[in-house]
Amino acid sequence: MSEPEELDPTWSVHSSNGQVEPNRDLSAREASAEHDVERSLRPRELEEFVGQPRVREQLQLVLRGALNRGDQPDHVLFSGPPGLGKTSLAMIIAAELGAAIRVTSGPALERPGDLAAMLSNLTEGDVLFIDEIHRIARPAEEMLYLAMEDFRVDVVVGKGPGATSIPLEIAPFTLVGATTRSGALTGPLRDRFGFTAHMEFYSPSELELVLRRSSEILGVDLREDGAREIARRSRGTPRIANRLLRRVRDFAEVRADGAVTVEVARAALEVYDVDEYGLDRLDRAVLAALVKSFHGGPVGISTLAVAVGEESTTVEEVCEPYLVRAGMIARTPRGRVATAAAWQHVGVTPPPHAPGEQLPGLFDAE
Repeated sequence: MSEPEELDPTWSVHSSNGQVEPNRDLSAREASAEHDVERSLRPRELEEFVGQPRVREQLQLVLRGALNRGDQPDHVLFSGPPGLGKTSLAMIIAAELGAAIRVTSGPALERPGDLAAMLSNLTEGDVLFIDEIHRIARPAEEMLYLAMEDFRVDVVVGKGPGATSIPLEIAPFTLVGATTRSGALTGPLRDRFGFTAHMEFYSPSELELVLRRSSEILGVDLREDGAREIARRSRGTPRIANRLLRRVRDFAEVRADGAVTVEVARAALEVYDVDEYGLDRLDRAVLAALVKSFHGGPVGISTLAVAVGEESTTVEEVCEPYLVRAGMIARTPRGRVATAAAWQHVGVTPPPHAPGEQLPGLFDAE
């Protein structure tokens, strides 16, 4: 279950109770420092944004057209796996429009009153960003329909037969929604977005550009072969690439001369349990359980999660998407099945009936 990313304190971040808890221990302060670093790596203009060329072109047309007409841009919906830049694009939209951005998340909007209070505080031209918008409560979602179309909300006062509806005008705004599960969005909500875009995984060459930009900001001596190695293991996700870059930087400064070469990157990623295919400890545990405990499947996701000691949602939303994309797990009506690549990855010769192709360069002697 993903959480909304922490943003710059000058931006309005709302929660269900409106309270902000102070840091209580060193780990919290370290986490805050990590978030500060992540914020510094975010692109601030559309031209700085790496990757997603089709989405950037379409979004630029939407924003430039609205600015030329002097109109409010259509509401925007970004969908796709986490870590691909949906939040960054929301901030870029506000920057391109010269507007303030208000940030919240779907789980924080439990009651219509939460949404009404936020909408009433918007000024004309503001950008409202709702992360994980598919998790917004249904009563608040129904209120959002009217706000998106007519820029007003109906506040119900009282209960029962004596309840009255008071219309409340709100300033014109642009809603930017982000979701990792577009299929969970209701049809009426999806249809009210004037522009929808799906974020795709990045290619290794695009991730190299991301890493070079981040290394310049962080002051890391990143060599070309080191960038290529980190990009290859970053699962097509810029957030993971930037995180691995910071960890490899730590290794290079402590155990090497500070330069991130291919040798340093490989040694560092081995320490952090990231293998040559980008799989981490939990990914490998899932594959090992699927192959060795269940003989390649098929097996249900709940049973597989119990075998590795994790929640089923963690395995389904964190591990499985990349393992399926990497061709190591196949989803069937009867359950998950290990492919030939999965058998090879855990060091076992794949049986003849294993689906999929084998990994290149592994177990060639067998």
